[in-house]
Amino acid sequence: MLTSHPPGAALEDAFWIDLLDPTAEEVEAVRAAVGLTAPTREELSEIETSSRLRVTGECLSLSTPILARAETDEPELTPMGFLLNAKVLLTVRFALLRVVDSAATEAACLINPTSVSVFTTLLEVIIDRAADLLEASGAELDGLSRQTFRNADAPRRRRANPSLPQTLSQVGRLGDRLGQIRASLLGVSRLVPFVSEVGKDWIGPEYQSRLGAVRADVLSLADYLSFLDGKNQFLLDAVLGFINTEQNDLFKILTIVSVVGVPPTLVASIYGMNFAHMPELHWKLGYPYALGMIVLFTVLPMAWFKWKDWW
Repeated sequence: MLTSHPPGAALEDAFWIDLLDPTAEEVEAVRAAVGLTAPTREELSEIETSSRLRVTGECLSLSTPILARAETDEPELTPMGFLLNAKVLLTVRFALLRVVDSAATEAACLINPTSVSVFTTLLEVIIDRAADLLEASGAELDGLSRQTFRNADAPRRRRANPSLPQTLSQVGRLGDRLGQIRASLLGVSRLVPFVSEVGKDWIGPEYQSRLGAVRADVLSLADYLSFLDGKNQFLLDAVLGFINTEQNDLFKILTIVSVVGVPPTLVASIYGMNFAHMPELHWKLGYPYALGMIVLFTVLPMAWFKWKDWW
């Protein structure tokens, strides 16, 4: 899909052209109108810096991963390309992105919009979106932390938390999201100084200042992201530790049951043997005696384990 800004303007007069999963005809139309060839998805997905940050004539060719579908349970990183010169900005993407829609709304309110002003606005919206996602991730981590540790001071027999496997899954999903946000911020952090330096002759002081603010925001978000990474790792270790403790408690119970059952089984086995000469078989109280021994040897180990607080 091809969208030009201002809306309805001819491609030759546009200051921003946005291509969403473009067809060959749309790519050719843009090339014929403004002389810019849209890169393919494979070209935008390359990870080496020399492929993501290039200068072709008077045009800057840039790419960075952007987080798409961040509000869903299946967010994904998708490449986004920027071809920028003093006259026009060409963006190329292959997924619906809220940051582009938000930037288009802000661009419509700009006075005398230019390619550089729209590009700067796009970067600011991307950073704002990353900040919102980090804030939401931080709040979710706080909730998971309270849910995980709420039974830590409960009595021993009430510590079992059936939601731990689900919490483990949520922590893993949050870790994936934080990694995706880090990849997006890393791309922007490389892109901003490159544009400021290479385009300093035609990027005005106002936009140089705004690009500097974007760079500072990226650094501050990177620090907060590192904090959330550490908190997420701590929570992951804690959840795994609680799961391991519950498993140990289960094996402890099974061990106690097996130990308690050994003495009564031994007594019953002795008096269940079919020997001809067993004096106890002729005792009047032999049966109650055997039952009493079984009960005694059952209660004594249980009392011992209880006294040691092993059960």
